[in-house]
Amino acid sequence: MDEGKYSYLSQNSLVMLSFISTRIACCLLLLAAFQACRQGAKQADADANRADTASIAKGHPAWSLQSNIYEVNLRQYGQSSSFAGFQNELQRLKDMGVHILWFMPITPISVKDRKGTLGSYYAVQNYRQVNPEYGTMDQWKALVSKAHDLGMKVITDWVPNHSGADHPWLQSHPDFYERDSAGNFLSPFDWTDVRKLNYANAALRDSMIASMKFWVTETGIDGFRCDVAGEVPVDFWKQCIDSLRAVKHVFMLAEADKPELHNIGFDASYAWSVQNVLYGIYSGKTNLARLQAVIDSVESLLPADAMRMYFTVNHDENSWNGTEYERFGDAAKTFAVWTMTMHRSIPLVYSGQEEPNKKRLQFFEKDPIQFGKYELAPFYKTLLELRKDFAALATDASFKKLQTGKDDAVYAFVRRKGMPKVVVLLNFSNKKQEFSIDDDEVNGEMADVFTGQATRFAKPQSFSLGPWEYKVYRN
Repeated sequence: MDEGKYSYLSQNSLVMLSFISTRIACCLLLLAAFQACRQGAKQADADANRADTASIAKGHPAWSLQSNIYEVNLRQYGQSSSFAGFQNELQRLKDMGVHILWFMPITPISVKDRKGTLGSYYAVQNYRQVNPEYGTMDQWKALVSKAHDLGMKVITDWVPNHSGADHPWLQSHPDFYERDSAGNFLSPFDWTDVRKLNYANAALRDSMIASMKFWVTETGIDGFRCDVAGEVPVDFWKQCIDSLRAVKHVFMLAEADKPELHNIGFDASYAWSVQNVLYGIYSGKTNLARLQAVIDSVESLLPADAMRMYFTVNHDENSWNGTEYERFGDAAKTFAVWTMTMHRSIPLVYSGQEEPNKKRLQFFEKDPIQFGKYELAPFYKTLLELRKDFAALATDASFKKLQTGKDDAVYAFVRRKGMPKVVVLLNFSNKKQEFSIDDDEVNGEMADVFTGQATRFAKPQSFSLGPWEYKVYRN
């Protein structure tokens, strides 16, 4: 072999090896930097989540003022209908802007007097166990932990008004339950699969509070959505919330439309009185004058900092009264914009709305949502991120109704907190509406939040909205 040629090849090979090594080292450094950034972002979310847990604003957890709620119907959650499976959905939901995850009851379901094959989520067999349909307690804790790592909050559905028909308390503590004159345990309303609890019994109150504390201290959840809260004595709720908040400043959502519940610690309540009028707008059974009258009436009763949960659909509405497309037809998105931007609103998105799911889900059977398209995810992402990033949509931001000259068809308002403001225009009719607004709030440069297009308004500003069309502008 030619030694000169061999020497040349060796030197060339060494140069090539050095070049390759350098490229590999650079790639490894870039990969490490990328992983560090990802880990740093996750750590930042986790740190922020811990930091804001104890922060209080206007009596509420500070993180709740610009928040939103996503209701998780785990039983029907497609291929992810378990604690372990749902972990795979967390990043997608975070990317969509979801903040609070409300899980429908995750406790075991009674067998006695069960309705349907799987029974009602709200027929609780044991208050300190998880439904094996979804997995184990350790898997639930892991799910909560991962949600927290992503900067999300977790609340669970709590059923204090009644237990299932074979709860152990019926044998060990029959005095925990209400009875009729013949000594028979009572079922509230026509709910034959459950038995009503007796809050005149002090031991029952202590046991219920202890069970709620268990989920806070042992699994790290951030609050509760309290089922049928208006049927449980107000003085119990005062005792309960004070006890829970001695441990952690939990977020409390009442399934009730009773202003007095805000005075004893509930952060948010259902806005049924308003929602019931809203449902009739699309069908023509009610009108905007009636809607505003009810809003004004309720406003006069609510404490200044009360939050109201607005929605176009939830688990009850979907299963028993119809989907948002049955209730609102081709105006479903317009009404969704209203729920997301309204005064005091902490808005709700129900499982599958981002798909969208257009079927009624069976309540007592397995009836999975078919996920895969996520066609409305960008729509909800725009609104949810606007709420998170823009103080004008905080629950304590101001609200001003705007006069349009077409107020029988157009619902227009401005939200403001300091300098940030949002202007919302909604055509709640099936006809094109042309109108003008002569108001200092609708003046200057603003941007359409859905298109990003900037517009300079000059009062009086003219507008044109097609049937059921909506516009949202920010400064």
